[in-house]
Amino acid sequence: MARLDVGLIGAGGIARAHLPAWIALGARVTILSTDGNAEKLAARHAESGVTAVRGLSELLDRAAVVDLCTPTFTHRQLTLDAIAAGKHVVCEKPLALTVAEAREMADAAEAAGVLLFPAHVVRYFPAYAALAESVAAGGVGAPAVLRFTRSGSYPVWAPWFGDPALSGGILVDQMIHDFDFARLLAGDVVRVHAQVRGRQEPGARAGDVATGTAVLTHASGAVSHVLGVWGLPDLQFRTTFRVAGPGGILEHDSTAHTGFRVLAQGTRPLGEGIPGSPMTESPYLTELREFAVAVEGGPVPRVSARDGVEAVRIAAAAAESARTGEPVEIKVTEEAGL
Repeated sequence: MARLDVGLIGAGGIARAHLPAWIALGARVTILSTDGNAEKLAARHAESGVTAVRGLSELLDRAAVVDLCTPTFTHRQLTLDAIAAGKHVVCEKPLALTVAEAREMADAAEAAGVLLFPAHVVRYFPAYAALAESVAAGGVGAPAVLRFTRSGSYPVWAPWFGDPALSGGILVDQMIHDFDFARLLAGDVVRVHAQVRGRQEPGARAGDVATGTAVLTHASGAVSHVLGVWGLPDLQFRTTFRVAGPGGILEHDSTAHTGFRVLAQGTRPLGEGIPGSPMTESPYLTELREFAVAVEGGPVPRVSARDGVEAVRIAAAAAESARTGEPVEIKVTEEAGL
């Protein structure tokens, strides 16, 4: 693999998960952030040649690939700036807060002939990857009923998470992982009915709780039930899935397997954690390697820009349903399968 020049924007928790992966891939990494932490993070990895810059133009001059590990509300403009400079882009999920913004980003990348890769890392976790492979191979037949849960402590270490205007709230920020995976397994979603309870507003603090529930109806007739929890500080991070079809059931509980836990990535505020697996290769390394290979002309990544758009479409519909109390119909577009 040729050595990539990577511009990493952001120096928070997810950036500290991506950076070791880029280093392992032999990339030359330049970091930019607006919180003063880029220099500190670069200094901790100076032996790997990681450096920090103070401006976007300098980072774009150095990079062939831009990796956006910034708050969701910044994704659109930073992505468009990087694409305009001819850079391939990794963008943390969700791509954007609205479908229109996500489509604009995907269309811009397509027009420019560069890759836009939504970093839906759950597709790279071993249990989920095995589930996808088994379902694709007909392991349970056509999926009929799917259940996903995702719970962890309320992400108060970054105040913007609690503000739906900035993060989209629990449905858009956290549960989009499982919306994306439900669509991967059972196909396009045509109807969403969702509800949110608890505190979702600026100024969230330790002790606040928010829960989201969503029922997705797929064009295939399958139904997915998704539960998300932002809970108390001592709530253990946990994910589960159960996928049933005429041929059987596949299920998983992350707390029942010692190979899956929340790993610290450097120094972080109390309670902040990034899920990972100490028993297998880091899924962040797996996803970024797949992207890097694609940049060099190899196979396209398993997550496309259009997948990212459709995940936002489902999440935005869920947020609208939670706001109105009514189910939201989704029109399946031709581009959804691209």
